[in-house]
Amino acid sequence: MKVNPNYNTKETLLALYNKPLLELVFEAATIHRQYHNPREVQMSSLISIKTGGCSEDCGYCPQAARYNTGLEAHKLMTVDSVVEQAKNAKANGSSRLCMGAAWREVRDNKDFDTVVEMVQAVNNMDMEVCCTLGMLTEEQAQRLKNAGLFAYNHNLDSSKEFYKDIISTREYEDRLNTIENARKAGITVCSGGIIGMGEAVEDRVGLLLSYMEMETPPDSIPINALVAIEGTPLEQQKPIEQWELIRMVATTRIAFPESVVRLSAGRTKMSMEAQALCFFAGAGSIFAGDKLLTTPNPEFNEDKEMFDILGLVSKEAFADGEKPVSHPDPIIEAKKAKAVAREKELEEASFQPRKVTIE
Repeated sequence: MKVNPNYNTKETLLALYNKPLLELVFEAATIHRQYHNPREVQMSSLISIKTGGCSEDCGYCPQAARYNTGLEAHKLMTVDSVVEQAKNAKANGSSRLCMGAAWREVRDNKDFDTVVEMVQAVNNMDMEVCCTLGMLTEEQAQRLKNAGLFAYNHNLDSSKEFYKDIISTREYEDRLNTIENARKAGITVCSGGIIGMGEAVEDRVGLLLSYMEMETPPDSIPINALVAIEGTPLEQQKPIEQWELIRMVATTRIAFPESVVRLSAGRTKMSMEAQALCFFAGAGSIFAGDKLLTTPNPEFNEDKEMFDILGLVSKEAFADGEKPVSHPDPIIEAKKAKAVAREKELEEASFQPRKVTIE
């Protein structure tokens, strides 16, 4: 049951969200146990492979070039650097690596070629690979799939009605199109939202309703709490209460029984008890490591201690789907062949300096 038919309208979702908290959590926990192992939580790691300088105006994001947040922009990482971070993440228990680039959209250039090589390398380490690179075409999605990409993350952020209050440089429909392009390429979809941006409860359930209206809802739905960053338009937003995040996790779990609900940004503000309620209510994944792209996150050791106390176990890679096969990329292979041919041509070329006679 990908979508719960009892809660497929705005009215029923609102009634669900507003249930007494303990009743809501109990209903969510009951459904979670029907479709998932309640002790398993996937540890994922998120790295920023290209930081800052984004042309978008997302009101929550410190990576937007137009905001003065003190963030230092960095060029695209090398494949070797990503592999080293992936090795460290895997050694600390992560079975999924998410790579994020501060791009508005993917462009067909050498940077995208490098990302394709990153996907190939990490997939060959037996880790699930997820990318969030902005908008992409169906052809670009197919290249990523061919490289071994397991999931593509592209959040809707909020309801269609509230969306225009936080972003003006990209339409809601653009996001829906990118999700559809990933789906067409056979890539699993990771898409969720952020709460605490000043939205109404109706906007929170409106986000879920957008997923309800899809032919196939996301395989993963990350729930983020806003981390207000100085210098962004949302810097003055008051942090949400912990119970609001618990309520959103529980509502999402009930509405989408088969999807993995991912407890994402905002965990640094949560007590272990609040996180425990999120796991009880259906959260099946966390991001581990000291940073989520550019915002703080609990360290590996803290999460390991929490897992031990709560009796949780790390979910293995590819438990929810087969490992993709990494195929050689035709574009990259053609460029390599051209470079080899050019090098050979230079080696075989004979150069005879012109003889100049001076009388």
